[in-house]
Amino acid sequence: MGKMPDFLLRALGVCGRDINSFWMGTLDYQVAYYDSSVDPAFPDDRRERLYIFWHEYIPFYIHQRHHCRLSMLLSKHRDADILEKAAHLTGFGTVRGSTRRGGAEAILGMIRQEKEHRHLTITPDGPRGPRRKMAPGSVYLASKLQIPIIAVGIGYDRPWRLSTWDHFAVPRPYSRARTISSPEIFIPPDLPKSGIEHYCRKLEILLNRLTADAEDWAEKGYRIDGACNMQAGPKNGILYFAKPRPAAQNAPTQS
Repeated sequence: MGKMPDFLLRALGVCGRDINSFWMGTLDYQVAYYDSSVDPAFPDDRRERLYIFWHEYIPFYIHQRHHCRLSMLLSKHRDADILEKAAHLTGFGTVRGSTRRGGAEAILGMIRQEKEHRHLTITPDGPRGPRRKMAPGSVYLASKLQIPIIAVGIGYDRPWRLSTWDHFAVPRPYSRARTISSPEIFIPPDLPKSGIEHYCRKLEILLNRLTADAEDWAEKGYRIDGACNMQAGPKNGILYFAKPRPAAQNAPTQS
């Protein structure tokens, strides 16, 4: 098949944006922070960061952090064309490619986005898996650009799961959605391959732990000290500050 006409892509992108906004807008969102200041929703925070979360939760982040100076890495595959249009319509920048397979073009595109003072976001197991296994691209970028990584664990209350490689999560309308964000994780500059692999392993463990905690929290609905309601989009003025959580010391360190 040839490339889909742009007018049709845009129409499908508008539909995708509106359906995602309506569906995700029914959920009850709460967030727990290790450090609330790292949220990209702050419009006046000029420090660039790299946000990572698993591929199965892309609609959550597109809905919650629209127009927040974020650029997202998306696959070059045709099935990401509509997602790219929907992302643009919600204020996301996009770069097409993969940091896993011959990712020089994707890496250069993300570097250009950071130089334009945009936050970056990558699903480090995308675009084709394995599920919840971290590829090295995000660690390489953070080391190259010297920007901190924020790991974002996301969970829904007993979502429906598609039979895709990532078990793509579809939340039940009017159910709970929960997220837990790590503090800033700084990666040393000019890492060799062994160093990149070392930080990949540590970040994969951390992101899986945060995701498991967020999923358990969403399913059981218990209270967490310092947790607060999560609002979509950029914030003006004071954001619902939360107390740091005591497990912050478990984040990867520069060792």
